Amino acid sequence: MGPGPAKRTAPEAGEASGGAPAPDGPGAPDGPEGPGPAAAPPGPPAGADPVQDAEPGFEEAPEPPRPRTNTAVALVVTAFGAVGCLGSWSLGPGTPAEPAAGTWPLVVCAVITVLGCVLLGTARRTADTEAFSAASWKILAGIGTMAGFIALIGTIGFEIPSALLAFVWLRFLGGESWRLSAVASVLIVAAFYAVFVGLLSVPIPHLF
Repeated sequence: MGPGPAKRTAPEAGEASGGAPAPDGPGAPDGPEGPGPAAAPPGPPAGADPVQDAEPGFEEAPEPPRPRTNTAVALVVTAFGAVGCLGSWSLGPGTPAEPAAGTWPLVVCAVITVLGCVLLGTARRTADTEAFSAASWKILAGIGTMAGFIALIGTIGFEIPSALLAFVWLRFLGGESWRLSAVASVLIVAAFYAVFVGLLSVPIPHLF
């Protein structure tokens, strides 16, 4: 008999079966290796500022206004209420049973004065108010024109001061057109006159 087929070594046996050659040595693993750990996501480059590299819409929170800003607002409100009280008293305070032209303006201005005093007392403990801006100056302008309206209404009646007040508010504070401001101010005064003077006969100073 001739010599039989030679024995195949372990690597050759693995290749003949279609698999990978078996590793040699005592440290060889028993089975196939699994996938390795996932790579960590890349971090920001060295020296990068996270605030500057944030999204474009990100903005830092503004600093809270100082106590003197709150004090100034409280003083303006209190002064407005006090001036309104003086103007209303000059029209005649009246009584609850027989109200006069200055009764309700006096009540409203007295409430405004009290609220201004409360704001003044809490000015240093309040930190959630807004800082002064262009809109704040518009509010101050509105308060000033209202004070002028109160000062004039007892002398020349409500028609002309009301028309001027409505025109200034619409044109300069509201940004409306000249034509709309002029027409609307006249219509507002006419409607006010028809309701409070013509229908209700409220004793308010008027020229006509």
